[in-house]
Amino acid sequence: MASLLDPTARGRVILVGAGPGDPGLLTVRAVEALKQADVVVHDGLIDRRVLDIAPAGAQRISVAKKRARHTLPQEAINALIVAHVTAGSVVVRLKGGDPFIFGRGGEEVEAVRAAGLPVEVIPGVSAALGCAAEAMLPLTHRDHSSAVSFVAGQCKGLAEQDWSGLAGKGRTLVIYMGVVTAPDIADKLMRDGVAPETPVAVLERGTLEGHRAIRTLLADLGPMVEREGVASPAIIVVGDVVELSDAEDKLGSWARIAGTLAETVA
Repeated sequence: MASLLDPTARGRVILVGAGPGDPGLLTVRAVEALKQADVVVHDGLIDRRVLDIAPAGAQRISVAKKRARHTLPQEAINALIVAHVTAGSVVVRLKGGDPFIFGRGGEEVEAVRAAGLPVEVIPGVSAALGCAAEAMLPLTHRDHSSAVSFVAGQCKGLAEQDWSGLAGKGRTLVIYMGVVTAPDIADKLMRDGVAPETPVAVLERGTLEGHRAIRTLLADLGPMVEREGVASPAIIVVGDVVELSDAEDKLGSWARIAGTLAETVA
């Protein structure tokens, strides 16, 4: 089967991972797809420089999503894509990070296939990989971590989700969309037996202007997010590998941290 990137093929969808933000992290294949687009349906956090790769005459449609407020529900996004493809357009569905890691790419592929239309997926550098690399934070390390897990911190029923075994000695946990629920996440992990003194890093606006990498302890995660004014987009990394990073240490005085841990234990 010929690639859907064949410029003579009309009426098709290409799901493209835009990476964590920096246009320099786009794949060559992603750039090729954007240059062929008639319609670009994009997430809200896509860098303007990435959108500018598409032809000047291409229609750009934002389907930005924020906590508790979506421009369009997912079903409407699926219908929008299908409608433009049915009309004969080359539709690039541009997603931050990788389409298949908390990007609902699987749902959109299902919808396009159900309509009997052709679809191709071009992977992107996920937020976890791009942000961690920028912070010099290896998600696995022969001496510190032999496993890494990815979870979403804003899913329904957070308290009921079973994260046992995902964080702790020899493991790394990466949490997407966890800024708002950071205090709950820390409490949940500690209740599941993760040590309060486990290193944690918050990687804010990774690969973009104004990015920050901040390090603290699990018991201090919620308070640190509040006092530092951390805002989305950001990911949280939990595990010993955090100590290897270039993240700025925000532990403060040992007396204050000791007090935080004592209160947590109590």
